[in-house]
Amino acid sequence: MKRRKFIKASALGAAIPLSVHGTDIAQTTALELYEMRTYEARFRGDQALLLNFLNQHFKQLLGREGCSLMLFDEWGDPEPRKIYALITYPSADAYLRVQQQAGASALNASSDPYHQVPADKALYNRYSSWLLSAFDGIPHRLEPVEGATVFELRTYEGYSENAVQRKIKMFNEEEIDLFKKLDIRPVFFGEMLAGPYRPSLTYMINFKDMQERDANWQTFFNHPEWKTMAAKAEYANTVSHIRRTFLKQIRD
Repeated sequence: MKRRKFIKASALGAAIPLSVHGTDIAQTTALELYEMRTYEARFRGDQALLLNFLNQHFKQLLGREGCSLMLFDEWGDPEPRKIYALITYPSADAYLRVQQQAGASALNASSDPYHQVPADKALYNRYSSWLLSAFDGIPHRLEPVEGATVFELRTYEGYSENAVQRKIKMFNEEEIDLFKKLDIRPVFFGEMLAGPYRPSLTYMINFKDMQERDANWQTFFNHPEWKTMAAKAEYANTVSHIRRTFLKQIRD
């Protein structure tokens, strides 16, 4: 119980006031928690069975706890295939309940074909998992634009915790607003609480196509508001390395 209370307090904090572009959305809100899983498909593994489990059984479990799921493939034809699962949790308590229920169902699902796959027919080699806490500036995941075909996942590493916190401040107070103004559409922004690249932050944006993506980024980098904020001393040396992956959504 102490562990649950600690995670809830540290990952989410207290309810915070929310205002986007000067408009009050609600009196208070809690920061969502995001889990980004990456499944590395096994050679000749039954990928259809894995996707069916995620899209059906796992999504139902998530829905009972008020959580949501988005699935993605990488652009191109990578080998091995990687399936990305973005899971949105309304609270840390919901995250813990999902982990407990998933573990219990795996142990007791004697008739579930996913959980009864034999060792020589494993579906994936392993999956990695990142845990992220939403930014104040966008405390809830946003729906992608209709017809989006490009989802860009970006991770900004900082040389220190202070550098990452200053970059988060830059996003919350200035950069997110400019993104929205120039149709660089966010899905989520999150500080990495657990994962391989700490200290860092990760965010996802979406576009109708790659041409729109390239044009909107070019407009962003040439925009006077970006040049002004990027020149501020308080934001100097906030990003030491960028990791970028292009994804496309897997529909049900």
